Amino acid sequence: MSSTEERRFQVLRAIVADYVSTKEPIGSKTLVDRHNLGVSSATVRNDMAVLEAEGYISQTHTSSGRVPTDKGYRQFVDRIAEVKPLSAAERRAILQFLESGVDLDDVLRRGVRLLAQLTRQVAVVQYPTLSSSSVRHLEVVALTPARLLLVLITDSGRVDQRIVELGDVVGDDDLVRLRDLLGNALSGKRLAAASIAVSELAEDAPEDLRDAVIRCATVLVETLVEHPEDRLVLGGTVNLTRNAADFEGLPGMPGSLRTVLEALEEQVVVLKLLAASQDAGRVTVRIGEETQVAEMRSTSVVSTGYGAAGTVFGGLGVLGPTRMDYPGTIASVATVARYIGEVLGER
Repeated sequence: MSSTEERRFQVLRAIVADYVSTKEPIGSKTLVDRHNLGVSSATVRNDMAVLEAEGYISQTHTSSGRVPTDKGYRQFVDRIAEVKPLSAAERRAILQFLESGVDLDDVLRRGVRLLAQLTRQVAVVQYPTLSSSSVRHLEVVALTPARLLLVLITDSGRVDQRIVELGDVVGDDDLVRLRDLLGNALSGKRLAAASIAVSELAEDAPEDLRDAVIRCATVLVETLVEHPEDRLVLGGTVNLTRNAADFEGLPGMPGSLRTVLEALEEQVVVLKLLAASQDAGRVTVRIGEETQVAEMRSTSVVSTGYGAAGTVFGGLGVLGPTRMDYPGTIASVATVARYIGEVLGER
């Protein structure tokens, strides 16, 4: 990159930083006064004219300063040398807060609340997808001699409890045999494989346990099958209302706070945005039209995957206006995702 191109990028970076901070269009005199660019106002004006001609900044009104475009934000994000690191105290506080979660639901709710507070945007996390989970343990508990409680625990921390009504009573010894049969068929298997394994159990089950095995297998298969309506945890929606003007669409483009909120209600839209963020440790930034959702063309989505031991459990991220603190947001998303994965992986 030539020295002229590098200088123009420094001008673009200054415009992005000031606009994110002030919400006001930025003029050349303001840039010279606030930033040590090492060149005259005339040079800055010429650089701004080139940046505008190339589509990196735009002029909202004839006499106003310039604001970054989606292309300008993309150039800025692609050339972020380093994200703002969270302090050791902040990281420690995040980990301690997440570790205090009593179960999967609590950990995810805490994570979303933290992320919304850190970024002042809408935070969203996807419940661990069943397709990426394995069975860690199956517990079989006798509630009565003819009623069982099945507790299925996955390696992602997901816990499902199901009641099984038996046709006959089961003694203690038979309960142990039933628990071993089911546990051996499921333990360590991905949920899809576990579903097949448990459905085949009845064929080889001892005659005296066959009815109980069939009833348990029927309940377990329903639990193990992937459901399309994956759940999401959403937090910080109120943060959008503080910057309602940022969501007004450009001429000829849909976009308003209302349309963004309506799109958020459609979980399938958010799940689609998180779907491509299935690499733990790599943060993806989609800006404006890159979301490929018409109602969200005034937003940016910063997302990543979370998981443990090389397995990604689900997606996590934040959504807000394109005018956002990208370095700080990227750092917060990466840190919270990392610690959620660690906490769930240790349980």
